Amino acid sequence: MEGVTAVPHPRTEAAAPARPGRRSLAVALLCGALGAAVVLLASRQPWAQGTATVAGGAFPLTAKGSEVTGVPAALAVVGLAALVAVFAVRRAGRFLVAALLALSGAGVVAAGVLGAHDGSALDDKAAQASGNTAATAAALSHTGWPYVAAAGGALLLLAGLLALRHGHRWPTMSGRYERSGAPRARAPRPVDPDRPEDLWKALDRGEDPTGTEPA
Repeated sequence: MEGVTAVPHPRTEAAAPARPGRRSLAVALLCGALGAAVVLLASRQPWAQGTATVAGGAFPLTAKGSEVTGVPAALAVVGLAALVAVFAVRRAGRFLVAALLALSGAGVVAAGVLGAHDGSALDDKAAQASGNTAATAAALSHTGWPYVAAAGGALLLLAGLLALRHGHRWPTMSGRYERSGAPRARAPRPVDPDRPEDLWKALDRGEDPTGTEPA
């Protein structure tokens, strides 16, 4: 009796690389969308607090993240746009867009860490409150929101790295145009002879609503 050699089914071979691609796509979408949302939320929260010396005593000051630096929010929008654009381009274009997504995340991380020690926004507010351009904020302290923004940037960075590594396996928006270069023609809808509106629509399309062929 001759030996039987097992031949792998072509569908099994095609499904093997597709599974990591689907997983990486899902993780990248989740990380990118969540990261951008976290950064935008953190940018609206207070990052620094302090006081200014005025005639009536100590005046409380608070600086939001967008007042400390506008970089995280701007890069979050850029990263979110790059995440969507990944599916609209292919090959070299996809690589460049994925790199932009990763760089946006890295920029948010850097801006968040630097913003956690930045007191210039409070100094400007102290100068305005006291009427003295040389005044600075006292009792300066920072919240944890800059690090929350940095964590959101890390998620954007992870999404970009996944796109760089696995993006060539992901689908594109223009996939249905690749085979023939034109969108597939839709099959004609069935005409109900009991509905006059279907008959008129068939005549407008140049079809014979009776379904009979000319002799």
